[in-house]
Amino acid sequence: MQTRPIPSDGLPFRKMHGAGNDFVILDSRGMAPVCTAALAKAVGDRHRGVGFDQLAEIRDGVDTDIELDFWNSDGSRAGACGNATRCVAALWMGETGRDRVTIRTSRGVLQAEMHGDAIWVNLGEPVLDWAQIPLSHAVDQQHLPLDGDPVAVGMGNPHAVFFVDDIAAVDVAARGAAVEHDPLFPQATNVEFVQVRSRGEVRMRVWERGTGITLACGSGACAVAVAGAQRGLTDRHIRMEVDGGWLELDWTDEGVWMTGPVAHVFEAVLSPQLLGALE
Repeated sequence: MQTRPIPSDGLPFRKMHGAGNDFVILDSRGMAPVCTAALAKAVGDRHRGVGFDQLAEIRDGVDTDIELDFWNSDGSRAGACGNATRCVAALWMGETGRDRVTIRTSRGVLQAEMHGDAIWVNLGEPVLDWAQIPLSHAVDQQHLPLDGDPVAVGMGNPHAVFFVDDIAAVDVAARGAAVEHDPLFPQATNVEFVQVRSRGEVRMRVWERGTGITLACGSGACAVAVAGAQRGLTDRHIRMEVDGGWLELDWTDEGVWMTGPVAHVFEAVLSPQLLGALE
């Protein structure tokens, strides 16, 4: 994809979060996209840049209202980002006064809707075929041959979901980093650890590929809803406590829907000094 030159006089952006899952939002509607791996990595640095779990760049839609590209803080591309999608949907609905939006991502065409004060996004049907998740070879998707007996689910990103008895006892950083790059996952994986409290409520912590521990993960939350229902541990409609708050999931015949809080933090401009260092 052809990108436009990084502007030397500064680049406007927004900072938003959904349940503590934080994002930088770039708006490239009406022009070519600007984000590159180098820019994402520089802006994602929480000490020398802005810091984010993912960066989302808004582009003009061709057969949808808008399109979105996602980047991780290490400069790699993310396939999906449910909470960032909800944040951008909130922006677009605020601009247009409409209560639904179609968004094209590398995951496909997603739909977001406003119901009361809540913005729901449909992240689509889960991917349950080992080759499409993807995994490196044919295995039982519901019982991966790894310590802890995780479930593999594709939701635009690959996910490995571990059900545990005591989530407070899990070393999320150590185990997440190890599983992320296990040879079973040729594109690496997000890693979720889940304690089931009841058929309608779970507690989840997450390690995101290319980022690390985050306070929430939308595609990961959807993967957990699918994995719990597949294992017979939860209903298809659940509430989920994450490090950053609460999410609500509903796995329907249309796909996996998710909602939760959305917050606009600030608007600012990336400085010429930061951008100039990328040249």
